[in-house]
Amino acid sequence: INGFIIFVAGKQQGDMANGNHSVVTHGNYTTTSGFILLGYSNLTNLQGLFFVVFLIIYMVILIGNGVIVFVTMLDSTLHTPMYFFLRNLSFVEICYTSVTLPKMVANCLAEDGKISFIGCAAQMYFSLLLGGTESFLLAAMAFDRYVAICNPLHYTLIVNSDVCASVVAGSWLVNILAHFGQTYLVFSLPFCESREINHFFCDIPPLLELSCVDTFRNKIAVFIAVLLFIITPFFFIVISYIKIASTIMKMPSAQGRCKAFSTCSSHLTVVTLFYGSAMIVYLKPKSRGSVDTDKLLSLFYTIMTPMFNPFIYSLRNKEVKIALRKILSGK
Repeated sequence: INGFIIFVAGKQQGDMANGNHSVVTHGNYTTTSGFILLGYSNLTNLQGLFFVVFLIIYMVILIGNGVIVFVTMLDSTLHTPMYFFLRNLSFVEICYTSVTLPKMVANCLAEDGKISFIGCAAQMYFSLLLGGTESFLLAAMAFDRYVAICNPLHYTLIVNSDVCASVVAGSWLVNILAHFGQTYLVFSLPFCESREINHFFCDIPPLLELSCVDTFRNKIAVFIAVLLFIITPFFFIVISYIKIASTIMKMPSAQGRCKAFSTCSSHLTVVTLFYGSAMIVYLKPKSRGSVDTDKLLSLFYTIMTPMFNPFIYSLRNKEVKIALRKILSGK
């Protein structure tokens, strides 16, 4: 990955040395000199408050999701497909926030928001990689609930350990390969003289606004990526829950219906938070004042969803609470 990012930076330098046409045409550009993340730097009096809030949120995310990973690994009763996917989701959440939040915390102290060219490329790549992997894991969890409720007699046959491991490995592999191309397309662009990224972290939309050339190709690539990594898994989840709802409504017992729905409520809450904010940011048309809205919405799928995830799954899940009590009591 480091080699890829260095290759992108080297290509930019090579273009300058060789008099590449795009570089000659656009004299006011910057490449490897780095960027400045603005965030909410205009609110100078609140930087100390932002530092405390972001630091607390980061610690909550690390501890909360770490507890879920720890509990689901130690307690043998939680060695099921549902908790296998939940453990991987919590691990992804820890990695996802670790890509952006530490830099946001540091920028609140430094108050300059500087990030290197390679650091920005790495931040964007890993954000895309982990966001896409999370999207696939949420779809896999929806399929798990679909089989458990709609086809319970064949659950162990359809959703076995080999299938679960293959789904998780496939999610990582597809996203690792796909987002190399997305990152290359963005960071092979010549950037204008302004190095200020009006965002908390290096994301595609604010970076495209800094380019000196037409970014139509990049916008098409973003649309295709959103279609493949956000919309397609989302529709898969919607179809799964339509079938789940149909099956639940046919259950004769009201208690059975409530129990079946309760096993899906936590997942539905996380899906709503993650996909709702992500699709609004990447698909809504740009308008005046939309930049601040995008920054606020991006906090939901980069910070708020990982923070609420442990509470949603643990406070509403008796099995996790029982397992945690057993571990804390030393049993």
